[in-house]
Amino acid sequence: MRRKEINILKVIFMGTPDIAATVLKAIIEKGHDVAAVVTQPDKPKGRGREIKFPPVKELAISSNIPVYQPQKIKNNPEIEEKIRELNPDIIVVAAYGQILPKSILDMAKYGCVNVHASLLPKYRGAAPIQWAIIDGEKVTGVTTMMMDAGLDTGDMLDKTEVGITDLDTAQTLHDKLAEAGGRIILSTMEKLEKGTAVRTKQRDEESTYARMLTKELGKIDFTKPAEEIERLIRGLNPWPSAYTTFNKKTIKIWKASVMPEKDVSGVNVEELKYGQVAVISKEYFGVRTGKDILCIRELQLEGKKRMDAKAFLSGVKINKENILGE
Repeated sequence: MRRKEINILKVIFMGTPDIAATVLKAIIEKGHDVAAVVTQPDKPKGRGREIKFPPVKELAISSNIPVYQPQKIKNNPEIEEKIRELNPDIIVVAAYGQILPKSILDMAKYGCVNVHASLLPKYRGAAPIQWAIIDGEKVTGVTTMMMDAGLDTGDMLDKTEVGITDLDTAQTLHDKLAEAGGRIILSTMEKLEKGTAVRTKQRDEESTYARMLTKELGKIDFTKPAEEIERLIRGLNPWPSAYTTFNKKTIKIWKASVMPEKDVSGVNVEELKYGQVAVISKEYFGVRTGKDILCIRELQLEGKKRMDAKAFLSGVKINKENILGE
């Protein structure tokens, strides 16, 4: 079967993390000419503080694509001149991590297109994947849009929906959205080249903001309903993670489930303190919350490896006097 011919576009790609690398990979594999990649500077990571390349840089190097890593892209005549010299047809941006100046936004023939991991105008901002889970959304998606001077406020071009299951973590949802982003950008690029792309203005009054994640956000408040806490655990997995304390040590909670209070036997839940152990099983232990019981199924005690609750309970004595978060 004859391969379908594509009109090759010259692309400047701007992005940094894994989701951006997946989008870049789709553009490369489609056969477009990626003339250069712009990504964030290398940063130290892990306990050893070893310098690591951003995922987009790793992919670009393996694909023999030139890489530029300006500390700041605003008021940077050197990087602007380099992009101007390359004369791209389109600039594609995915989770780059810096606000682009208008001079760059206006530089390419088909404009500067952003791949954003939400159904805009909902979840503008830095952490749309995590907040969609934390807020209990059942559907999210990817939107491509023409970039303007605002934060994710430009005209929308294409959208694709992605369902959120009750088991999705930020990592699993990230992976689904990354694949969707790789597909939708190819469709958007084709429409822009053919002149068939339709621009739709965002309704600002419908917008929500997905604020940046902090480690403090992960501190569990057991006065909240178990359902909300369980979503927080999934939404902050793998980073920054939800946590509490046990015997004055930090304990990260990686997986949990919700048990209705009526299913707890042998104890009056209302007499327990928030965070107090209400039920102990071979596979989990459950604590009182503002509503229902949070059953902890996977966790990590400070200084220990991540493990399931069964392994934890075999090595640590838990009883119904214990209170998490004290």
